[in-house]
Amino acid sequence: MKRIQDFKNIKPINEYPKIIPGGYVCRITGVKDYFEKEYLKIEYDIAEGELRGYYLHLFQSKGFWGGKLIRSYKESAKRFFKAFINAVEDSNEGYHFDFDENTLVGNWIGLVLAEEEYKAMDGTIKKRLYVHSVKTVEDIRKSNFTIPELKTYQSEYMSQNKNVTYGYDFYPVEDTDDDLPF
Repeated sequence: MKRIQDFKNIKPINEYPKIIPGGYVCRITGVKDYFEKEYLKIEYDIAEGELRGYYLHLFQSKGFWGGKLIRSYKESAKRFFKAFINAVEDSNEGYHFDFDENTLVGNWIGLVLAEEEYKAMDGTIKKRLYVHSVKTVEDIRKSNFTIPELKTYQSEYMSQNKNVTYGYDFYPVEDTDDDLPF
């Protein structure tokens, strides 16, 4: 085997706790505006507790930043965007958002992370975390939030397609009274 130089001074990667659904005090680490599509892509990291720096460690070990959320400012989403901005302003004394997305970077925010199932490219059902709701840091610290139950792939798909009957493997089958063309 090839000898590794300076082996004594290399820090080993220790097991890192798995992030689970819950409320987290986070810091906004990056923001990108997609002006034409009217949304902000926001990157965050956990800023307190045992999982502090979770996404930075993930990035350093895997080259992937997992802490992301989208906030649309389209006409139909303005109320949700306002709630997000209010949570940021209320979590950061003296901060006022003045429509410069770059000023969001470095600010604190409370996030409730939940789990959902999804169908992977290989057809298997897997779980992932998503941002369920945005809260103030104070709400998170006081446990003033609820963690929703796991969103299952099957039940989520069916609840969005209530007026459709399902055939094999839960693919929608159109239910019409039209005469068949043959």
